[in-house]
Order: sequence, then C-alpha cells, then structure tokens
Amino acid sequence: MDKLNDLFESYTGKKPTETEELNSSGSNRRYFRLKGGNISIIGVVGTSLEENKAFISLSRHFRARGINVPEVFAVSDDGMRYIQEDLGDDQLYKLVSHGRDSGEYSPEESRLLCRAMAMLPKIQFEGAKELDWNVCYPEPAFNERMIMFDLNYFKYCFLKATGLEFNEVRLQEDFERLRDDLMQDMGETFMYRDFQARNVMVRDGEPYLIDFQGGRRGPIYYDVASFVWQARSRYPEQLRKEMVRTYLESLKEYVPVEEEHFHDRLRLFVLFRTLQVLGAYGFRGYFEKKPHFLASVPYALSNLRRLLQKPFDSYPYLNGILTKLTTMSQFNNIVEDKRLEVSIFSFAYKKGIPVDRSGNGGGFVFDCRAINNPGKFEYYRQFTGLDQEVIKFLEDDGGITKFLDNVYAMVENHVKCFMERKFTHMQVCFGCTGGQHRSVYCAEHLAARLAEKYDIKITVTHRELDIEKIL
Repeated sequence: MDKLNDLFESYTGKKPTETEELNSSGSNRRYFRLKGGNISIIGVVGTSLEENKAFISLSRHFRARGINVPEVFAVSDDGMRYIQEDLGDDQLYKLVSHGRDSGEYSPEESRLLCRAMAMLPKIQFEGAKELDWNVCYPEPAFNERMIMFDLNYFKYCFLKATGLEFNEVRLQEDFERLRDDLMQDMGETFMYRDFQARNVMVRDGEPYLIDFQGGRRGPIYYDVASFVWQARSRYPEQLRKEMVRTYLESLKEYVPVEEEHFHDRLRLFVLFRTLQVLGAYGFRGYFEKKPHFLASVPYALSNLRRLLQKPFDSYPYLNGILTKLTTMSQFNNIVEDKRLEVSIFSFAYKKGIPVDRSGNGGGFVFDCRAINNPGKFEYYRQFTGLDQEVIKFLEDDGGITKFLDNVYAMVENHVKCFMERKFTHMQVCFGCTGGQHRSVYCAEHLAARLAEKYDIKITVTHRELDIEKIL
C-alpha cells in the first residue's frame, strides 16, 4: 500500500486520506480506491509484470486512438503497481441485473447493452491501428494451439465427465476441421477475448472498457459471440438480434459488411465459445466439486440446442455428439425445486438497501453498524469479513456473537413458519458502513447456520464485493 500511496501523492500532490479495497472479480490483481480531498483514483497491485505491462501499454494506445478506457496516471519503478482513472461503480453487469434475474430486459437495460456493442468495433479496428502486437500477453495472436486447448478442455473436463460414449479419433478429426475454419478471416483486428458485461463500466451514460489485458490479434466474431451468447445472461432472442444489428451498423464504419457471410462466421464462434464455457463449467463442477457451476450447464445447453436447429454439416460427428448431449436427461429432466429459497445479502448503507428481486417485498434488514468496526483500522482495510484476520477481530470483540444470537432467533422462527406455509422466498439483508467486514461476516454465518439446520435453498450475495454464491 505504501507504494500506491506514494504514487497517489506524487501524481496529485496530496496524501490519500481514505483507502477502500475493491472486488477483483476473480482476478489475481488487487484494486483499491484511494481518495484525498476531492480526488479519487484507483490503485492496482498486480502479480504479473508482463500482464501489467500489457494493460498499461494497451490503455495508453487505446486512449491515443480515442477509445473509452481508463487513463493510467503513474506506474511504480518495479512495474508491479500503478494508479489509474476512477470510472465509478456503475458496472454494466450490475446495471442489467434485473434482466439477468428475470429474463426480461427493460428498454434501458437493452439500450445499455446495445451501446456497449456499438463501441466494440472501435476497439477492434481503431485499437488495432499501429498497435505493437508484441505487447499482448500471454500471446500476440489467436492461434491453432489456443483453439485445440479449449476444444480438448471441453472434451476432457465436460464431455467425458457426462458418461456419454464417443469415438475420440472421429471427434478429433472434426475438432481439427473446426480449428481450420475458425482460423479463417483472422485480419489485423484486436480481439478483446474477455468482452462481457463485467468488463464494461458506465459513466455519464457512456460505456468504458476495462480488463482488456488478455487481448490479442484475432477475429472479430469471437468478441461478439462472447458478449451476446453469454450463457447466464438469458438474453431473449429478440435482444440478441438487436445487439448483433447494432454491432453490424457500427462495423460498417470500418469495413464493408456482407451480412450472410458475417452470420455464418459468427455461428462458428458461438459454437466454439459454447464448448469453451461447457469445459469451464465441467472443470469447476465435476473436478473442483462446485455444484453451482453445473447448475449453469442448462443455460449453455439451451444456447447449443438453438444452434443445432441448423446442423453443422461440416462436422457431422461433432454435431451428432452435441445433439445427444442436449438430450441427456441429467441436464434436461430437472424437477422444479419448490423448497423455500432464502436470499441473504451484505451491503453498504450508503449505496442503498438491496431490492427484493422475488417481487414479494419485505424481508429482514439488520443494521450491523453498532458492532465494533475493523474498518476503522488501516490494517484491516485490506481484508473482508471472509478473511480470518477480520473473523478473529470480530469474534475476539464479542459483540457480533450477541448480535447474531438475536438474529438467529428471529430468522429461524420465520424460516420454520415460511416452510410450513409453503412460501417460496425470504430475504435477509445485513448492512454496515462499507459492506466489507461486519455485514459480510453476518451474512456468511447466518447462511452456514441455516444450511446446517434446514432443507432450504440459500443464496448469498455480497453486493459490494461482487460475490454471489449458492449454498
């Protein structure tokens, strides 16, 4: 932290007076919001020098080309830390959460998604101009080896785990044909590689792009497929068409577009990305034993089922295997789960109380701010209520234990009553100052207690940490 503070002071001329660690969304990098006076800056601590160099170089290049990305203000001498522009907290992923949960996207949510798609051709074409591809990490270009890695990931981590029998030689032959087809139309364009709603920030109504350090030279279709066919987003078919139309209108500013050819090529990349996703779900679910990833499989198979309505005649064996896969009862004959679902949230009061997405309204809201706050101390600001350091602080103090004893009595009484009356949903929220320490601890402990005592569904959302999970 000292080096980030030094960068802040050298750039602004002021010492930071507030430091808040932000959610890293699964990245190894750590992000901090540093504030001093009326200045707010994001500090980044990386674990890979090459990855840092890629982001910094690409950010500076893209800004010079007029693309909305965060400006990098200063970099430490060792290259492992840097400070960048603070784009705020409006992540596109959060702004469209209602549509993702309900499957029905509002006009405003649809507008924001299409606005992001309209910006994509600019970074693909304008961003590629005069770009030194050697700065890209870990590869300068999309290639055959990367394709085969991902296809084999699907085969070994998902397909084999389903128990479906197949001929590996014939499947490999189709994989190689698909690989060769994907490598056509490479072009001198920038492939974002992780273009998704989590990597788009919205400021003053305009999208800004982040986390592009894994980008490289590659085909434009990959990013369209990644964004529009993201499995858990549940985009209605009409909205998908609207997003693709919006992309094509912007694409025409850079190259002539033959739409039939574009859709044929895009379809191959949707297939490829779906197989990638299934491989990831299989690895996390079957091998890492995280069942909530397997719960996402039906969404990906739904995409696949639509794709296969028009057979992939160039890959007949693969097409047949995938058709069998989409009809396997273990993924499709899912009995509706009518158990009570308890949604537990942690949140920061300054950002408002979470809305009850079930439509029922109501629910418990517990104020944790009377409990001794570890966030008052600099040492604990780098941790959350999930970390042992904070857990020990709170439990040694003792106030949180008495607080939760009262919470348990009230909530458990309601759970039992709701189960008896066949209610389907209940919400419990814990709020504190920053939504990082006390509320997170309480949400985790209530969830663990209820999971141990009752046969119910439990979801936990740490809103300010951008963590969602199913127990």
